Amino acid sequence: MTAILARVPATETQPIPLFDLKRQQTRLRHDIDRRIARVLDHGQFVLGPEVAELESELAAFAGVKHSIGVSSGRDALIMALMAMGIGAGDAVLVPAFTFSATAAVVISVGATPVFVDVDEATYNMDADAIGPAVADAKSRGLTPRAVMPVDLFGRPADYAAIKAAADAHGLPMIADAAQSFGAVSNGARVGALAPITCVSFYPTKPLGAFGDGGAILTDDDDLASAVRQIRTHGRQGDGDEAMRIGMTGRLDTIQAAILLSKLSVFKAELNRRAEIAALYASRLKGLVGLPQADDEATRSAWALYTITVPERDRVREAMGAREIGTALFYRIPLHRHPAFSGLLSGNERLDVSERLSNEVLSLPMGPDLTDEEAHLVCDALIEAR
Repeated sequence: MTAILARVPATETQPIPLFDLKRQQTRLRHDIDRRIARVLDHGQFVLGPEVAELESELAAFAGVKHSIGVSSGRDALIMALMAMGIGAGDAVLVPAFTFSATAAVVISVGATPVFVDVDEATYNMDADAIGPAVADAKSRGLTPRAVMPVDLFGRPADYAAIKAAADAHGLPMIADAAQSFGAVSNGARVGALAPITCVSFYPTKPLGAFGDGGAILTDDDDLASAVRQIRTHGRQGDGDEAMRIGMTGRLDTIQAAILLSKLSVFKAELNRRAEIAALYASRLKGLVGLPQADDEATRSAWALYTITVPERDRVREAMGAREIGTALFYRIPLHRHPAFSGLLSGNERLDVSERLSNEVLSLPMGPDLTDEEAHLVCDALIEAR
């Protein structure tokens, strides 16, 4: 890796995509091919030995007792809600500024998402907004059952503050860590920051498969047992008796094999993502709104590097003309989605979520992005603004 603060002269380059997964695949191709071939040889395509091996390594990496490989990050959230017995008449508090799946999974189990505003500095759930959201849910005849913070763009939410606010109302936390596996907060890794944590292995995540996949992490034996039953039709072990309502939610063996290869270099990739984030910050400080930097207490997984900038759409168009990939995560807060429009009480105060949706812009990020490319991104952004 080159020194991250050394200014690299701009040269003519190829387009710079938001994500470049081909370089990583090229880097790991031999090992991935070898692992996939092993799966083809043994033929255990569902819950084969690679799944158990991955689960063990993920649990050890996160510092928890249990890791259960599942079919996607969304299914992980659904299974967590099911394992906790959340359903009709219940309310789950979710941030208003995140991907739609966070709210949609609550509806999938018959419960109601209640939207909570986010903190402007971190983009994550604002602990101070939890109390009013609980009161709002109760005023609508709902029973608050859980708080579901999201580690947006890879930075862990303020779990200490959120736990204190949730504990005041007797509510457990479910961590939506779809973007943050590998991140650290107060000496603990994501997976050990909440009673149950849900991770996505979608290809563009920091630890990504070659298709859908996810995991549930927990220290709770009962929750782990429930999730294992739910992911296989509610069955216990190899029996065919349904012990509870379940689903088909297993992680494919081939995806587990691919993830084992990627996990072998994951720490180095996290370090490189942090280097790119530091380079961006050094070039863009004082020019645009920057995401909160890593510090001694918190280290992001840097799934995305997301800034805020006035006239965002004009800036994005100018960068697109330079063939630099950007994205809007998220251009519409959840309470404005047509799918959720009938869930509002009218008492919500979601001003920060509204404002961020008009200003955020995600820049290219990944472990194979070069310093030169990162500088070109900064050059284009500075010129465009």
